[in-house]
Amino acid sequence: MTELRLSGVTVSRGAGPVVSDVDLVVRSGEILALVGPNGAGKSSLLESVSGVIPHSAGDVALDGSSIAKRSRVQRARAGIAHIEQGRAIFPSLTVRENILLTAKTETALAEVLQSFPELEKRIDAQSVLLSGGEQQMVVLARAFAAKPRFLLIDEMSLGLAPVVFMRLLPVIQQIAESGVGVLLVEQFTHLALGVADEAMVIASGRVSHAQGPAATLEQDPRLLRAAYLGG
Repeated sequence: MTELRLSGVTVSRGAGPVVSDVDLVVRSGEILALVGPNGAGKSSLLESVSGVIPHSAGDVALDGSSIAKRSRVQRARAGIAHIEQGRAIFPSLTVRENILLTAKTETALAEVLQSFPELEKRIDAQSVLLSGGEQQMVVLARAFAAKPRFLLIDEMSLGLAPVVFMRLLPVIQQIAESGVGVLLVEQFTHLALGVADEAMVIASGRVSHAQGPAATLEQDPRLLRAAYLGG
């Protein structure tokens, strides 16, 4: 089974570490939810995995081989896709043109649209005319079209109402069911836990003792509360 493994990863910004000594494993077909309070270092951790920023200690490995010294482009080619915060679309391009940036061919586009039927209705619309939820779906579709092995998703719900974000969750599950491993950072904790297989809480830059099956954390609010508060 394909896996993405972090071992003792520390990420520093400025004067000191923002995330320290993180161990985690994401396996193919699995969703791992990474939750915690704002400023805990979750986004920085994802950026270190995709190569946006370096990590100062530890290792990132793909199928047992270290990718710590690879560039962001090399990591993307190895199968790591990163959806960063905000809706990074090209607003002047149509939905079709946005997705073809990674799908490359109309045949590949047709395959992607099987997982994103809502976009087929808007395929020739300029992306700037779409709703926030539809734009996020374009971002997901474009990432999926690149055929990643692992997908890092950072706060996809940013700027969206929970009810809109809930429409995107089944799409994320479908991506995982296709065999892609998903590392999901999300502010709507209980929504994230509802679709994840595994979960862990990061608070004050460290992995809390609250980690394991997502359903277990979802069903124990006291454990989550203690983890968020550093208890």
